[in-house]
Amino acid sequence: MSQEKVNQYKESKKSRKDVARKEKQKAKVAKLVAGVVGAILVIWLGYSAVVTVQNAQGPTVTVDTNAVTEYVNGLK
Repeated sequence: MSQEKVNQYKESKKSRKDVARKEKQKAKVAKLVAGVVGAILVIWLGYSAVVTVQNAQGPTVTVDTNAVTEYVNGLK
């Protein structure tokens, strides 16, 4: 049993650099994917907000200025 443990340790020591390199690559890929997904999400939210604001119509207000026009004409 003890010799098996020693052999396993030797094997893990041989491949330790490869395992660490693969883990670093996986971490970099995960960060890259998360960044791309985050950027797409931010762009999509910004686009949706712009479209919503541009399509939004406020209440229609009409102003009757006839009374003001008649008053000003009466002063002349």
